[in-house]
Amino acid sequence: MRLFLICITAVSLGVACKNASENITPTSSVAVPAVYSKIYGATSITNDGTYITIKTTGVPDHKSAYFASSNALYEAFTGKTFGGNNFAKNPNSISTQSFTFKIPVNPQVDASHKATPLGPIGVALNGVPLFNQYAGPSQPLTNEVNGFDQYWGHPQQTGSYHYHVEPLYLTQVKASKSSLLGFLLDGFPVYGPEEGGQVVQNSSLDAYHGHSHSTDEYPNGIYHYHITSTDPYINGSGFYGSAGTVSQ
Repeated sequence: MRLFLICITAVSLGVACKNASENITPTSSVAVPAVYSKIYGATSITNDGTYITIKTTGVPDHKSAYFASSNALYEAFTGKTFGGNNFAKNPNSISTQSFTFKIPVNPQVDASHKATPLGPIGVALNGVPLFNQYAGPSQPLTNEVNGFDQYWGHPQQTGSYHYHVEPLYLTQVKASKSSLLGFLLDGFPVYGPEEGGQVVQNSSLDAYHGHSHSTDEYPNGIYHYHITSTDPYINGSGFYGSAGTVSQ
């Protein structure tokens, strides 16, 4: 009755009557869930209610043999790299990127479990992209691991630094081997190679390299991935959930 009277008055004044909802200006963002504050390497993190948008430069916050020698984070490396291999520096150098990761606020299982692409499949807490277990189309990391630096990452031809395996700086310096380490594009979290004081074995994970139960960040339980020391390292036979996007 009140809306009717308002409309009658508006008409009598020669003013068009509109539905009240038409006068509400939609908000462009909502609060970002606290768990994403752990991504300390982001330049910005926003939430539009559907996707968490994470922007990063992709530059690691740790030393690497792939920085220019004039960079304060440059450190020569001649030791053993991932898997006990002798380090063999590739010809690429780290350069600043402009990544925009959009991941679902409420991750959901995807029955099709789409294959992960070459390139970024997720983001680590320090803003560095996570890559899958391949050096190229169906090409294992057999030789590429020799080029992993002292923290087990390396840059590709474009200068984009990334991790295919355990991000050693996070598990040894910034956090621990049982900590949250990042998120894949489907919004599900990625944890380290230990859980409950035990080393996680591939045999205890599903085809997508994860399982479901409570974690410190998700006490009510959630599906999550684990990074392990053997192939497929971060992700198995595709995304468990419906993946968002990444752009540069």
